[in-house]
Amino acid sequence: MKRKDLGLIAVIIVISAVFSLIVSNAIFASPKNRQQKVEVVQPITADFPQPDSRYFNKNAFDPTKVITIGQNANADPFSGSAH
Repeated sequence: MKRKDLGLIAVIIVISAVFSLIVSNAIFASPKNRQQKVEVVQPITADFPQPDSRYFNKNAFDPTKVITIGQNANADPFSGSAH
């Protein structure tokens, strides 16, 4: 390369850097424009109110209790073989 070519490449680099700086400032928002308001969330506490007695009866059927109907002869129901 000749010395003249190196000078031309340096000028092109400087011009392209200035151009890209101007374009990037025009495209991207400034930090003051990037502010956004968000909803404030209440902290979680360990206190829970009592459920409504119309829906949660303490004498009602408990669906988490295991119910066995009849005798179960198969101790391992997922083994694939019937005993």
